[in-house]
Amino acid sequence: MLNGIINIYKEAGYTSHDVVAKMRGICKQKKIGHTGTLDPQATGVLPVCLGSGTGLCDMLTNQDKEYVAELLLGVETDTQDTTGTVLKQREVTVGPEEVRKGIGSFVGTYGQIPPMYSALKVNGKKLYELARAGKSVEREPREVTIHEIEILEMELPIVKMRVACSKGTYIRTLCADIGEKLGCGGTMKSLERTRVGQFSLEKAVTLSELEQIRDRGAFDEVLFPVEHAFLDCPKLHMREEMQKRLENGNAILPEHTREGIVYEEGWVRMARSDGSFAGVYTYNRDRQWYQPVKMFLERD
Repeated sequence: MLNGIINIYKEAGYTSHDVVAKMRGICKQKKIGHTGTLDPQATGVLPVCLGSGTGLCDMLTNQDKEYVAELLLGVETDTQDTTGTVLKQREVTVGPEEVRKGIGSFVGTYGQIPPMYSALKVNGKKLYELARAGKSVEREPREVTIHEIEILEMELPIVKMRVACSKGTYIRTLCADIGEKLGCGGTMKSLERTRVGQFSLEKAVTLSELEQIRDRGAFDEVLFPVEHAFLDCPKLHMREEMQKRLENGNAILPEHTREGIVYEEGWVRMARSDGSFAGVYTYNRDRQWYQPVKMFLERD
């Protein structure tokens, strides 16, 4: 069985579930899961977890992401992208500087109302199911953070931009919100995800490329170890005599590690004395120890 993550480049027309189904056939194993949906028309980075790596699925969903999107000003649709029904069209009278200023105002944290055409659930029903039935429900704004927006090209009414953002951000909704702020409406024309955490566009492979890799018996060329997802986290090594605590998934005191360091914020990678990755921990200030977030005890 393959254990780890393969960075797939999702092509247009596939759902994230389609990708998983095809990979089960390519890799000849059932234990495969994706790390957050991409709309069928969207393309780009989709890390797919295999074997013991499936324990990562929810953790990768929560990581920051980066996109390249095209915003079409002057058009509003029911889906907030160009696949939907046009609800309103308006003349675009704003100039480039006003557009730059309007887009720049979204950098930071703001309350984003999730779109009706999304997989979020309200009272057990997915929003897109309600939307397809012609129903609309009240949605509470969710706090999202736009770390950076870089305008790559501007040929009004189209603006191409790179967006670095927190988990839970809908780029479709960001496009609609920018259009509303500019007073002309807006919708998303195209979307490519270029990064999810440590996984970037440059090292992503298409499904057809993965089939060729399988035929060469070269999965090791594209299979990232689980630890790769946490390379931005500090790493601590167990003292050899304390290693059994780690293998049992117990809490770890700072002095049980060779470094003896306390990292009070975020996650740390906990490794065996030989450096092999064993799990993700976080520091509990009240108990003054590291407690497990998730264990990955299979050795690569």
